[in-house]
Amino acid sequence: MLAPPRTVVRREAGLYALEQALQRRGFRHVAGADEAGRGACAGPLVAAAAILPEGKRGEIPGLADSKLLTAAARERVYDQVVAKALAWTVMIIPPAEVDARGLHVCNLTAMRRALASLTVRPEYVLTDGFPVDGLGVPGLAVWKGDRVAACVAAASVLAKVTRDRLMVDLHEQYPHYGFAVHKGYITDDHTAALREHGPCVEHRFSYVNVAAVSGRGNRPPRARRPAEPAAAAGPAATLFDGSVTEPLLLPAAAEGTVGVASGEQPQPPASVGEDKAMEGETR
Repeated sequence: MLAPPRTVVRREAGLYALEQALQRRGFRHVAGADEAGRGACAGPLVAAAAILPEGKRGEIPGLADSKLLTAAARERVYDQVVAKALAWTVMIIPPAEVDARGLHVCNLTAMRRALASLTVRPEYVLTDGFPVDGLGVPGLAVWKGDRVAACVAAASVLAKVTRDRLMVDLHEQYPHYGFAVHKGYITDDHTAALREHGPCVEHRFSYVNVAAVSGRGNRPPRARRPAEPAAAAGPAATLFDGSVTEPLLLPAAAEGTVGVASGEQPQPPASVGEDKAMEGETR
């Protein structure tokens, strides 16, 4: 029996070409997932997932990798993604969880939970850079996926805008660090503020630069943020045990799901399969 022909998608074909190729193979609902905040030494890690409609309905003017857009352009694209997406989710990992479980584990957990929380079940999953198992559907890790696939770019915008809003809120509590400007990333100004004031509870004490100025090694302070989520994007946050918190602070449209990951919540199920390449392809 002959194998199906290999699908070749060229970068110059555009941001929507990969999803269109998958849809022609019968995968109607293609989800993308991405994160924001891996490189920051303060603030949460945020992951998002999105499914865009097929065809022209799913095209979003100005959509691109969030890192290539200005702050104003990201806000405009964010509104379009929220308005047009068939489903979208955002998951927030607090800095204490990053310290406790490690960055890579938290990154994969957040993307897995974002994808699993979509109200429309994906038939195929595209992730930016890292394969994510345990989804029960085929998937593909795409290098620089936020510049290759529209659904991944949409997820990158959701994650980046959500995280930036959270960091602006944190600036109100800790103005001497300049979170509203550098969003918790390691800049000269942030480094100078760390040296002068020391880290706050929103810093990641497992990061070398924070540990170096803390006087505690990589041990975080006992006082951390409250157990209940302080802010997120949406009318309410759905926790991983199915409970729902009070309405949260960040403005967003009425559709979509927001979650806050915590070590107190049940962990995701064990892997039930491996990520697969596109039908007919090998990696």
